[in-house]
Amino acid sequence: MARIVVVGAGVGGLATAARLAATGHEVTVFERADTVGGKLGRHVHDTPAGPFHFDTGPSLLTLPEVFADLFEATGAKLDEYLDLVSLDPVVRHVFPDGSTLDSCADPTEFAARIGAAFGDRAAADWQRLWRRAARVWAASSRDVLRRPIDSPRDLAALAWRLGDLAAIAPGRTLRGLGRRHLTDRRLRMLLDRYATYTGADPRRAPAALVAVPYAELTYGGWYLRGGLGTLADALLSRCLDLGVVVQTGTTVTRIDAAGGRVHGVRLEAVAAPVPADVVVANCDALTLYRDLLPSPRRLAGLTDRSLAGFVLLLGVTGSSGLAHHNVFFPGDHDAEFDAVFGDPGRGVRARPAPDPTVFVTVADDPLVRPDGHEAWFVLVNATRQGTSTGAVDWRRPGLAEAYADRILEVLAARGVDVRDRLLFREIRTPADLDASTGAPGGAIYGTAGGLLRPANRGPVHGLWLVGGSSHPGGGLPMVTLSAQIVAADIGAAA
Repeated sequence: MARIVVVGAGVGGLATAARLAATGHEVTVFERADTVGGKLGRHVHDTPAGPFHFDTGPSLLTLPEVFADLFEATGAKLDEYLDLVSLDPVVRHVFPDGSTLDSCADPTEFAARIGAAFGDRAAADWQRLWRRAARVWAASSRDVLRRPIDSPRDLAALAWRLGDLAAIAPGRTLRGLGRRHLTDRRLRMLLDRYATYTGADPRRAPAALVAVPYAELTYGGWYLRGGLGTLADALLSRCLDLGVVVQTGTTVTRIDAAGGRVHGVRLEAVAAPVPADVVVANCDALTLYRDLLPSPRRLAGLTDRSLAGFVLLLGVTGSSGLAHHNVFFPGDHDAEFDAVFGDPGRGVRARPAPDPTVFVTVADDPLVRPDGHEAWFVLVNATRQGTSTGAVDWRRPGLAEAYADRILEVLAARGVDVRDRLLFREIRTPADLDASTGAPGGAIYGTAGGLLRPANRGPVHGLWLVGGSSHPGGGLPMVTLSAQIVAADIGAAA
């Protein structure tokens, strides 16, 4: 039995803690915030009409079997803790010409919907792309997502089949893949959006990210009744039942790693170190290597940060008729990417996109809003917080309020004007995410998307990384698979 300290009580940290405790280890979790969940955040806004409950992080659960495996591995059943609701549509897409397309988890039905909306050729194009996506998903799921990848050499050494390599198309971008397979501009826009799932620019993101829509639209999109934050509650409950000690409001300031191995951690305002045989860092990899190790190391590649998000939390009276998830596309997708990513190499500053893609979540769940009202989560792609060429200083006086006004104007122009039905609005900028979760710059996924993330095994003996900024990447199922990889690796090393 090892003494294990987990730094951070996000989904990755809690899932790792539960798996390790279930196999007999002594596990303590330290979380700097007062609540668990990390980026799986929640917020309650009280009004005379009643409370509004918001998920301020993920709003969609995919690959539910990953979570079922986690609960079974820790001696429980998923449905004992969570109430999963299948979504159809998974997402409603609204395009600049006013056309709409509802995605669903039945590939045949989705192709039929594409045909009805955009014509038979568009449907045939999508089915051809889908066959390729299936090969990419099979190869990724088998060889990448469930095993440690510590270096480019590990990735290259995998027993790739020639057909897998042809489908994955190393060197090709997701944008290039869309142009090769899809003649309808609207379907290309839909495909591009999945690059932003990993915080990346579709014009530079690898074509292998076609596996992301495949997973979502094959295995389904799910909502958790009461909000996605109930997943954090369920993981905390499992941890406590298994004897894990979870201390919130406790900041780890350093990992002791003299002599090439970990010895424990240092806590803010506590003189004595906390001894540990193993430390699992559920924080951004940049934070780990820059701030928590005795000397900064391995920073190369970690400064290419992912997208952040600008968020509005809206209390709306009446009914909008929207789907659970809605995406409103702009007229010029590339202008949006030019704005939020900028071009530091040419000295072109990033800036808030004046006409962005707008993502709106409206849960039809009486547990999260008063009768006769809706709780809206509105998200747009945004540049991270900072003062460099590739960032935006979201703390600049007046900027956040002005941009919130602009987002509501954009929604109104696209046929969804709620400005006269607002009970309240709250704003969350990348600077707020940085402050609340410790994500540098408010970057949602750590480094920009790709097949190779920071390794789960740290540079000193007894140190592991888990979470969205490390392998296999961001998103709730990937973070949970990260925990599975780390727990198995620790078990094998014990």
